[in-house]
Amino acid sequence: MNALPYRLLVVDDEPKLRELVKAYLSREGYAVEAVEDGRAMDDYLVDHQVDLVILDLMLPGEDGLSIGRRLRQQKNLPIIILSARGEELDRIVGLEMGADDYLSKPFNPRELLARVRSVLRRCVAGNKAASELANKNLTFGPHCLDVEKHQLSKDGQNIPLTSGEFTLLRVFLENPNRVLNRDTLLEKTRGHDHAPFDRSVDVCVGRLRKKIEDDPAEPVYLRTIWGAGYLFTPES
Repeated sequence: MNALPYRLLVVDDEPKLRELVKAYLSREGYAVEAVEDGRAMDDYLVDHQVDLVILDLMLPGEDGLSIGRRLRQQKNLPIIILSARGEELDRIVGLEMGADDYLSKPFNPRELLARVRSVLRRCVAGNKAASELANKNLTFGPHCLDVEKHQLSKDGQNIPLTSGEFTLLRVFLENPNRVLNRDTLLEKTRGHDHAPFDRSVDVCVGRLRKKIEDDPAEPVYLRTIWGAGYLFTPES
């Protein structure tokens, strides 16, 4: 019996682009629905489960960044951001919001397909790794990472993590007291699908520090080793 197709939701206010993306990804074997804004997305998600959201930043009403934050807080869904602006600042803000990838318009549908496959593959790999480590908790200081539940807590209080933050923190915990450079971290968290000079690891490290360090400006667990990478010391 064939596995059920992944379910994708496209949120974009351009009708022609919605139909193009829906038709192309449907031909590639995905179950795709497309809606025009955040309100239509909310209505759809009431009765439907999705595996990944392809989300435009420039939407009427509630913008894509606000919608993305809500999705992360409420459902923790993988997100690929689309934007016609393509500026580096927009990309960084999208990644800080918790997006798993970012694609500038106009784009080749084949590139979108490659990014969809990459994000879903990372999610599947993360779920597989979590199942292999089921019932195993990784601890450092007053923190505990429940690998099975994808939950981080400090002194019993839950600390929300995006899927990217969880994956990166798990990599650090599984490689303690070892300097990991950016390329190694990208390989372990995103596989081969990353661009040269990709700064997404640095953005995610910054978000993690705000959640695990008493003073993110003076980190004790997750330190920068200038010119080499990052060093995680769980016994700090």
